[in-house]
Amino acid sequence: MSTIKLFEKPLGMRDTFPQTYEKLEAIRAQGRHFLYARGYDFIKTPSVEYYDTVGKASAIPDASLFKLVDNQGNLLVLRPDMTTPIARIATAKLLKEKIPQRLAYFASVFRAQQTEGGRPAEFEQMGIELIGDTSVFADAEVIITAIQLLQQLKIKAFTITIGHARVLQAILQHYTMNDEQMHALRQLLVERNYVGFEETVVSFNLPQENSDILLQFIEEAMNVQSVLTIEKYVVNANELTYMYELEQLLKQANLMDYITFDFTIASHMNYYTGMLFEVFAAGSGFPLGNGGRYDGLLAHFGSEVGATGFGLRVDRLLEIIPTSDSMVVTILLLFEPALYSEALQRAVNLRADGRRVTMQVMNDLTNIAAYQRQFSEVIYVQEEEQQ
Repeated sequence: MSTIKLFEKPLGMRDTFPQTYEKLEAIRAQGRHFLYARGYDFIKTPSVEYYDTVGKASAIPDASLFKLVDNQGNLLVLRPDMTTPIARIATAKLLKEKIPQRLAYFASVFRAQQTEGGRPAEFEQMGIELIGDTSVFADAEVIITAIQLLQQLKIKAFTITIGHARVLQAILQHYTMNDEQMHALRQLLVERNYVGFEETVVSFNLPQENSDILLQFIEEAMNVQSVLTIEKYVVNANELTYMYELEQLLKQANLMDYITFDFTIASHMNYYTGMLFEVFAAGSGFPLGNGGRYDGLLAHFGSEVGATGFGLRVDRLLEIIPTSDSMVVTILLLFEPALYSEALQRAVNLRADGRRVTMQVMNDLTNIAAYQRQFSEVIYVQEEEQQ
């Protein structure tokens, strides 16, 4: 084994160092308290699932799945998201006990990377799933909870951008000539390739009216101040009515300062069937998370119920959450080997007062001065104290 290989990690994997770990645990604690107080019960699913159930049902591309085989020859996957495993367990058990279900999680997910590119192959998500409620009030609750959670985490400059999967699909389908054209335009929106969208519309040689409407739509639908702004493009008025009702509920919650509407949003997570949204914040070049309604996913597990939810990327939260000003006082208790018993008792007393204490024998330190500088306070337990 070479020296280089000895210190390398698998592609996309990351180490979590002590300072980051403590910040991570603080986010977990705040998130758990916040979501539990709002009626969400935390759940944990296995890290490994069957490919034929969770793997195939997940919206994550097959090439991004970590696959392995158990000793029975079954093909398994490391869970690529949390929504699909929760849909499995909700259908198998929880919905038989209570419906709707409000579930929360804080867990790692795994997505294989073809090239490093700075993207993690394992990262933590925090989120909720509201399963068994098809009302607009459920979608409003999910969005409001996401906003208030970000406020709780002291993130100030952020935006929730809301769209609708069926509204977009209906418009693309109505003004193109076939499904192939519709899917091509949708994929360009998934990639945020608006220039490519416009060029492709022109290349289709559609009827002039259709082409003009699609190009005008892409200009007007990206930053909509009110849902009714795009009424002239909408094929199914029922979906727009739903979005208008959602807008009114968010206004009643006095949260419209955080909301924008973008009806060009298309997600690579293809199980979204209705409202969907993305979370953006100052200081991050990537979305902090996303969410929406996925009424069709649970049918894969045999349950015809609606569901909505969101997930936040904890690694991206870590980048922008302000560092706390409160410094933890760390005490170094340096002792001589012969005074180990006295040092133990001193540490017990200090810890009983809620202090953070590190015990360290003096003889094993090669540079006492450098080590001491890592602590707020140093207490010596040595022979001079006994005289």
